[in-house]
Amino acid sequence: MSDHAYEHADGGAHTGPIKTPQQLLMATLFSFIVPIFVIIGLVYFVVSAVKPSGSTDADARTLGGVSEQALAQGVALRLQKIGTVEIRDANRPLASGEAVFKAQCAACHATGVAGAPKFGDAAAWAARIATGFDALVHSALKGKGAMAPQGGGDFSDLEISRAVAYMANAGGGKFEEPAAPAPAADGAAAQAPAAQ
Repeated sequence: MSDHAYEHADGGAHTGPIKTPQQLLMATLFSFIVPIFVIIGLVYFVVSAVKPSGSTDADARTLGGVSEQALAQGVALRLQKIGTVEIRDANRPLASGEAVFKAQCAACHATGVAGAPKFGDAAAWAARIATGFDALVHSALKGKGAMAPQGGGDFSDLEISRAVAYMANAGGGKFEEPAAPAPAADGAAAQAPAAQ
């Protein structure tokens, strides 16, 4: 066989778009440089794109006009628990009204923050006391004005009502602190023989 088996039919050597070593060097460089710049451009486009509120803390700096606090709130809302299981000691003694006041209510009622009636201020408590104990307890459990609902918090509804009585009495009220209910097991056992 001949050494020229791959020659063209017209007898000339194979020619292509690259004819000189400089063209070969330029083609090689561009074949690597252009894809790198394309990749960098795509990465920049993806990273700098505006994302929904609260994507990450790092995105807070890229979103014009959206505060980091708003983004943090968005993250917190998406991460909040759907439900919780809370185990409490059913046999623990009920907290007194004073203890509940010091633990939960004093933050606002001791200083009068956000319009909360100050502890012991008879003038501020007079109109509230006039509405009655049940209305005061309802406001404490469900929330009123700037005060958040306290029902289901660290204390039971009975303990919250004890704190309401403690605060109202310090402001001139004459409410009796609610007592613990009688144990249900003793009452059910006493009624069971009577039914027979």
